[in-house]
Amino acid sequence: MRIEWKTYCREKLIEAAKEMAIAARTAPKGRGRDTIHILILTEDDKDRLADEMHRIGSSEEIGFFVRDAENLKHAPVILLVGTEISPLDIPHCGYCGWKDCQENRDHGHTPCAFSVSDLGTAIGSAAAFAARRHIDNRIMFTAGRAAVDLGLFPSPVRIAYGIPLSATGKNPFFDRKN
Repeated sequence: MRIEWKTYCREKLIEAAKEMAIAARTAPKGRGRDTIHILILTEDDKDRLADEMHRIGSSEEIGFFVRDAENLKHAPVILLVGTEISPLDIPHCGYCGWKDCQENRDHGHTPCAFSVSDLGTAIGSAAAFAARRHIDNRIMFTAGRAAVDLGLFPSPVRIAYGIPLSATGKNPFFDRKN
């Protein structure tokens, strides 16, 4: 029996992304309210995301978007984790900069500090899973921004990050320029 490395690797990275999604989903949440949304992209969907990252980088002259788009082309799969930003009605908080959640709602779209904190915990849990499995990964703001811009998440998601995964002889997310 012969197992082709590239096919085996892709399958294992997809399995790992699913496990990472579980780690992100079960990460502790402020006030116990889950505002986290998770996507796994491969093939054409992943390439569309990389193209959007490249478009943003080129049109806005932001080199690190282009660099990250090139990195994503070398990753068979990407996990995207995003959050809604609406206030969680936590009494006597004000961490968002407003007096309370109602004042936040009255003045627009300031992200709830708890939702953002929950997103960071979810992303950290997912990346830690990948690291424990010796899977090359990198947390990318650029991938999350492009995913939000493309409308890949439901509309309440306004903040997201991506974690592309790779298992090659050389980590494509290391020794990066820009």
